[in-house]
Amino acid sequence: MTMYSGRKFVRFAAAAGAVAALTVAPLGAARAEFPEKPVEMTVLFGSTAKAIAQVLADEMSKALGKPVVPVFRPGGGGAVGYTHVGGTAPDGYSIVWNSNSISTSHYKGNMKLSYKDFVPIARISVESPAIAARADSGWKNLKDMADAAKKGPDKLKVGISGPGSFTHVVAAATMDALGITDKVIFVPYPRGKAPTELLGGRIDCAVQFPGQFISHVKAGQVRLLAVTGTEHVAQVKDVPTAEEQGVDVKLTMWRGLAAPAGTPTPVVMKLQEAAKKATESETFKATLAKLGADVKFLDHEKFGELIVSDDKRLAKIMGDLGLKK
Repeated sequence: MTMYSGRKFVRFAAAAGAVAALTVAPLGAARAEFPEKPVEMTVLFGSTAKAIAQVLADEMSKALGKPVVPVFRPGGGGAVGYTHVGGTAPDGYSIVWNSNSISTSHYKGNMKLSYKDFVPIARISVESPAIAARADSGWKNLKDMADAAKKGPDKLKVGISGPGSFTHVVAAATMDALGITDKVIFVPYPRGKAPTELLGGRIDCAVQFPGQFISHVKAGQVRLLAVTGTEHVAQVKDVPTAEEQGVDVKLTMWRGLAAPAGTPTPVVMKLQEAAKKATESETFKATLAKLGADVKFLDHEKFGELIVSDDKRLAKIMGDLGLKK
């Protein structure tokens, strides 16, 4: 089985480009002019993902000299958007604002496509999922939540983004580590609606991203019990990690850009540089800080290596949790 390698892709594309230059000279000139028209960026999810994508598209438009247009295509844990982009021409004019969902959606069985059907452009940011409960629950940490689940006659209702989504994986891994898997029910809410359902009392806790809870935390309505990354989140710096509470969960969401496999290397590099410039803008940095995300740029090659290693890890985790089909 052949797996993606950033270096192999670059060498292959460079060799193909050299042959093309010898046989069809005008092709090289046409590629050098990319982009000649707007670039469409498919956005898979709402809430913080959508908000970041909009600012990223605006800043990339400045760098490229042509509009980068975000188009919202939600559904299937990312499958709808990935399938659309995967079926477009590999010319750089259709890209996807991707995430760990490329693996979770694939292994859940939502789509046949995998990371191998896309070429990475750059990682842009990371977000650490947060586990939240209403302030009136009386829970101050994960142990309090687990104790309540064990004692209560009813199962704990946990809000997630959707079946097989990254937040589902995080929630399942956390409940498994707490030893309360048989005491919980996972309730899917698309388009970032879980925090609203939590406030309405229809679920007991929710696993989403910090930016979706910050305003409710400030209003005293919600308490964050933990974040699941290895570091504290600056916007909620007093919230401990799950690991610090003795719960063996270390899961973080990365977000980045990818294009259909076969997209020419010069085009990928131009998109990469535009993305890098976007992440360096003060507007972009300020937006991510407000949303509880961190700028964590990785270039095409290093991002590709991360995707491969992360895919293996998620395949194992989902298999162990019974979420893999």
